[in-house]
Amino acid sequence: MKTTLNLAAAAALALSGAASAQDGYFAGKTIDVIVPFGPGGATFVSAKFLEPFFEKHLPGNPEINVVDRPGGGSILGANWFEQNAKSDGTTILFTTSSTANPFVLGQEGVEYRLADYRVAYSHPFSGVAYVSPSTGVTSAADIRSSKTPLIYGGIAAAASDLPGLLSFEVLGLDVKSVLGFNGRGPVRLAFEQGEVNIDYQFTPVYLTQVVPSVEAGTATPLWTGGAADADGRLTARDPIAPDLPSVHEVYEMLNGEPPSGIEWQAFESVAAVTYAYGLTGYMKPDTPQEVLDIFAKAVADINADPEFQKASQEVTNGARLSAGPATEKAVKAALSPSDEVRAYLKDLLSTKYGVKF
Repeated sequence: MKTTLNLAAAAALALSGAASAQDGYFAGKTIDVIVPFGPGGATFVSAKFLEPFFEKHLPGNPEINVVDRPGGGSILGANWFEQNAKSDGTTILFTTSSTANPFVLGQEGVEYRLADYRVAYSHPFSGVAYVSPSTGVTSAADIRSSKTPLIYGGIAAAASDLPGLLSFEVLGLDVKSVLGFNGRGPVRLAFEQGEVNIDYQFTPVYLTQVVPSVEAGTATPLWTGGAADADGRLTARDPIAPDLPSVHEVYEMLNGEPPSGIEWQAFESVAAVTYAYGLTGYMKPDTPQEVLDIFAKAVADINADPEFQKASQEVTNGARLSAGPATEKAVKAALSPSDEVRAYLKDLLSTKYGVKF
């Protein structure tokens, strides 16, 4: 009995010590959140939005330092992370499908091993398409009746622009794409200056910076990328912007039947990666599981924080963070499209947009 009690006491002491270590794990440390885009885009805005909540809920209350490293459609910043990131939880790559797509497609210049990285947390968001009133388009129903040529601005064809470009393919739209911007912030400014007339912005930027233009009558919302239905298909309206139809719904509206074929399969695959796990924080492959567990606990605490709930209602219409084994498994699965879809994407990107593989 005495031995058993001693063992129990030792175990309790060990657990207490582990808990104490976790309680102060990041004390006095700085966590660099690497955003491979310029300031002003949805990824940078979201990283800054989450910054105070991670500072509040991570043990030891570390300082969060959001660092922008734009260039190469996010490839340069992700390559920097591959070469320089620490594996102790103090360096995070916070990015979108702009970084995932080039990796999945084997694009030239990619050095980072995204599928090997650990997933610290993920923040879902929607992509909202909108058009300039100068086109004469008043809703998604008359998108094919634009009075002027549709001009889209983007970062790179294989980046987070890909689901938007694929939506144009699905809907049969003739859109000229001007690529090479260093972030979606500059694209939004180009829209406001009349240099482009159709745009996609992710929810954090759309709700905070585009909705005022909609209310002022200088932008017309069209559709969202959609959300998964009960069968996992991307057919439902996005709850983040429920007043707008999904791409699936717009196709049915224009054609009288649901979309099908390789164009839709490719869009559905890429859009699922882009929206369901659109903003994801990655860590190096050899990051200790303890660090992942700490972030999962912090995410649960953030989601339960009334201040976060109130603030996220304004920025993402209430979207919550996710973390843990299920999230990591889903993200890694989303990085593995079918061979048929992969072949279609590589052919489209190389022939239409000059992407090199």
